[in-house]
Formats: sequence, C-alpha cells, structure tokens
Amino acid sequence: MKLRSSETFWPLKSAMKYSYPSIDADLSTEILIIGGGITGALIAYKLISEGKKVILVDRRDVANGSTAASTALLQYEIDVSLHELIKIRGTECAVDSYTNGKKAIFDLRTIIDTIKSECQFEFKKSIYYCSLKKDIPFLKNEFKCRKEHGFDVNWLERWDLEKMGLNAIAAIESKTAAVMDPYKLANDLLHYCKKKGMQIFDRTNITSIQNQKSKLIAHTENKFTITAEHIIHCSGYESTETLTEKVVDLKSTFVIASENLEVLPTAFKNAIFWDTSSPYLYFRVTSDNRIIMGGSDEDFKDTKKRDKLLPKKEQYLLRHFKKKFPNINFKIDYSWAGTFGETKDGLPYFGKPDPSKNEHYVLGFGGNGITFSVIGMNSIMDSINNKKNQDLEYYRFGR
Repeated sequence: MKLRSSETFWPLKSAMKYSYPSIDADLSTEILIIGGGITGALIAYKLISEGKKVILVDRRDVANGSTAASTALLQYEIDVSLHELIKIRGTECAVDSYTNGKKAIFDLRTIIDTIKSECQFEFKKSIYYCSLKKDIPFLKNEFKCRKEHGFDVNWLERWDLEKMGLNAIAAIESKTAAVMDPYKLANDLLHYCKKKGMQIFDRTNITSIQNQKSKLIAHTENKFTITAEHIIHCSGYESTETLTEKVVDLKSTFVIASENLEVLPTAFKNAIFWDTSSPYLYFRVTSDNRIIMGGSDEDFKDTKKRDKLLPKKEQYLLRHFKKKFPNINFKIDYSWAGTFGETKDGLPYFGKPDPSKNEHYVLGFGGNGITFSVIGMNSIMDSINNKKNQDLEYYRFGR
C-alpha cells in the first residue's frame, strides 16, 4: 500500500542521515520486528534495552511510510472524547487510556533525552475548541468529565480565544501536549538500536510467515528467510494485509505546511489546536516557524484517488485556516496526503490475535499513533512472556 503522497515535509527537512542494506542471506534471531517507522523504532528500543537479539525489516526505506506523513501532535486526548469513551468501554478503561496517553508523552521525552535525539520535542498546551453553538453542550460535558477524573483542564471563553487570535466560541485547555519531528526521532532511535547490536534491513518485503513448531519463519520477496522465536508486527495500516479480523476503517487525510514565518504568531507559541468538527481539523507549529494544518478526512478508496484530491483539499484547508486565524498570512509551501485509520472505540490494538502463535501486533491507529506506540512499548515484554497486563486486556484483539 502507498501510505502517503510523495512530498511530505519531514524527510525533506531531515534529509536521510542513515541508510541500511537489504537482506542478502538467511538469518535467525530471537525477535523479528516488521516495520521501521516510529512504532517499530520504539519497540526496538524497548527490546534492545531488555537485552534481546533483534532484527528489524521494512519494505521501504525506514521511517518513510506513515511516520513521514505524521503531523506528530502528541496528546493524551484520543479521537473519542472521554465522556463518550466511558459509555463505550467503561470508566476504568476510558480513564486509564487517557492517563496512559499523558504518561506516554513524558515517557517519550525521557527516551528522547536518553538517546540525545534532536527531534525538536516541545511541550505545548492543547486547545480543543468549538466553532458552532450546537457543540457547546458536548464540549461542556467533556470538560466536566475530565475535571471529575482529575485531568488538569481550563475552560476558555470566546474572549480568551480572541486574545490568542483564534476565531472560536469556547475551548478546553489541557496542560499536557507536545510536538516533535517524528521522522527524525524514528531514525535516531533506529541508529541508537543499531549501535546496540540490532540488525536493520530496509527494502526487505516479508511475503509470508510459516509457523514451524516453536519457530516462525518469515519469507522475503527475494527468497531469503528470517527464523525467529517471536515476530512483532509494527506495520500500522498495512497490517490489514496480514490480519484476518477487521480492526480498522482506513481513511485518507490531508495536510498543508506554510512557508516559515519571520515572527511566530502568539497563538502558536505555546499551543496546538484541534476542533470538535467531524472530521476534525488540527494545527501545530514547527521548530522553524511553519504552521502545519491537517484534516478534511475521507474514507480511503485507493491511493490514486486520494492523491488526486490533494489540490482541492489544499484550498479547503487554507480557507478554514483563514476563518480560524484571520490575522495570519498562511502561504502553502508543502502539502501531502496520507492514509490512517480509525477503530470503533478510538483505541489501539496490542498483543497476539492468535494465542497459539508468537506473532504480536502493536497497532496505534488514529490520531494518537505515537503515544499509543509508547503505551504498546511498555507492554510488549508481557506479551512476549505471556504475562497478564491490563493494557493488553484493554487493547486486545476480538474485544
């Protein structure tokens, strides 16, 4: 699957610093990771830290699938509001999922500091706003719910938002969010893991996996094999090619990035923004003073149709930006389209779909893919060791 259109911002900004060979011999390892994006990189970091022997493969250049198209808004809020998620999954699962997301942002910062990545991680506030009066009751219910469950949030009125330069009616301000360069972090993590002994092969496509006694044998497109005790699929939306259970509805999403601004607007100095519309719009700033805006999602049909929509979507996003931030002169410098997915409850999928096979999945679908991947990283060892884990129960297959 072609996960994105060709010109995204991050690979151009952080030109490829590291490269890896394709596989040219049969190999064996304790653990094979399939997928070299941010999820695979985080899982690799955890396993290498645990002293495991690991091989990681990717069918394209590492970090050049969904990771390169990510806008990397790091939030504990997920695509389903807390008060709605409580109705779907119960209070314990819903509140823990939001709490896990908050912890994941700080865990990620610790990892970044440990490997000394220059991925421009910055803490921000998250502004969840509404533009229509009909959405105010929904937003107030969400604010009340988060307050009741101990989340540090403030209620903002129209005049508070006007001071920021945002044209909206009301908003919830959350204290904990962040932004970063996901492409840079994924590459830095993989380089760190390689120095610690992990083997990495890109341009290596796994075509089939054979379950043989206590081993798994992965066959590559070039007729080589990798024998492993465990295989961990970190292949994101391409996991639909290997899973029998339907767990995600694929969507197309669209993004524009501005020219870099001489002076960063007040609104974007300390905050990221997203709204209550469906599909929602979202906004962030980069370290070189560009504004990135995304949204206008549609059901995914195929990559050619998705990419043909890009000129139309550019203008749609630009119009909506000017409505929300009328005092900012947004000139489009980059635009791209990507594929992502939504689950029925907005939550990820972790663990083994088939308990009899040592094939594990870490699938952080939705707008919180990176924070979900950190949560998955924290539970992967229990999945490998067949230990009980609350997150593996919350985010199990067949739920």
